Parts: sequence; C-alpha cells; structure tokens
Amino acid sequence: MTKIKARNFTFILYPDSIPSDWRERLETLGICMAISPLHDQDKSTVEGQTYKKPHYHVLYIAKNPVTTDAIRNKIKRCLGDKTVNHVEIVDNVQNAYLYLTHESKDAKRKNKHVYSRADITLLNDFDIDRYVTLDDAQKKDLKILIMNLINENHLVNAAHLIDFVNEHGKEYQIRNRDVAEIVYQNAGGLRLLFDAQYQMGYRYTGDKIINKETGEIVDNGKTDE
Repeated sequence: MTKIKARNFTFILYPDSIPSDWRERLETLGICMAISPLHDQDKSTVEGQTYKKPHYHVLYIAKNPVTTDAIRNKIKRCLGDKTVNHVEIVDNVQNAYLYLTHESKDAKRKNKHVYSRADITLLNDFDIDRYVTLDDAQKKDLKILIMNLINENHLVNAAHLIDFVNEHGKEYQIRNRDVAEIVYQNAGGLRLLFDAQYQMGYRYTGDKIINKETGEIVDNGKTDE
C-alpha cells in the first residue's frame, strides 16, 4: 500500500528519553518546529495516577511531503533510538499549535490544564501566521469589514487600505496577508468603492490633523478642492 505523505506532523517527546541538548539538536535539522511547554499537569485517567507522564508536544513542518516513517526515523537519528515512536499527521496547523498549550477547542472542552504561551519554543523561524488560513465564512466577514472600512475612512486606493491596516490592524484584529488576499480576489468590486470615494472628493492621508486652538482631532478624510 502507498503510504500517505504530508508536510505537517506532531509527536511527543519524554524528558527521560531525550538528551539534555535535544532542542539544539532539533534546531540543526533546519526544520520549522514549535515545542510545547513541559506538560506536567495533565490529569491521568489511570487509577492511582494523578498526572500523566511529563512530556513535550512538537509541531513539525516538513519542507516537502514525506511519510510518518520518514519523520520518525529522522528524529531518532537526531535524538536517539528510544526518542519517539508515534508520529501523527496534522490536518489543521492552527489547531495543533493551540493544543501545545491546551488552548484548542477540544482541549478546552475537556477542561485540560492550560499552559503559558510564553513557554512555547519556536525553532528555525517558525511563524504560526504562515499556516493560519481563513475559511469561507471568515473571508465573507472580512470582505464586509474591508468594504465598511473603505467607506467609513474614505480610502481611495489599495495602497491607502494597506496603510490603514498597518496602523489599525490590531484594533480590528485583521492581518495584512488576509486583507491582501481579499483585495486580490475582489479587486473589481473594491475598485468601484475606491473610485466612488475619490469621485466624492475624499483623499485619505492617514495623518491626524490637530486643531492647535482646541486640541481636537480634525477629520482629514475630505479636502476642499
């Protein structure tokens, strides 16, 4: 049978089965990885045992599609033969990342102990934002939000929209990469909105104009010509 290949995997490491410099060794592989805090507060379902054996969860992003056997063998060569046995394919990277601290929906539903995000170790420039994608419903919501932002802030082109997101993205919990995707997919429709703002005489600069006498911020969205 042909074995399934994938790029995203997760596996567990136990402190008593790995060398003291295990993080440094993993980093030499040049693979993007996110390592959980030490899970030493996971409740056990085994009678007479309060907590599960302490362990680390590792989220591993391969450069090319490979099998779980390939990942298992690679980690064993790096850390030792008794290091890892079970490797799983990850379908949702964001969910797997949240599970590192038990902040995923499933972990919350099971009332698992939540660990600190500050204790996550990132190797080789792992960046979760690279792997977070919007579903269709989220894209529709973001499209509507962008349309409202264009109207409310009198944005007249995509460059001004990017400037606005750079300045206010955190406030609206939106990312430039997601906005760029929506703009690309809906360029025609958004251009009509930009043109309408321009034709009504609006010119967005992104700069706040302050009335020196009153100290009030003056709306600079529209200029007299």
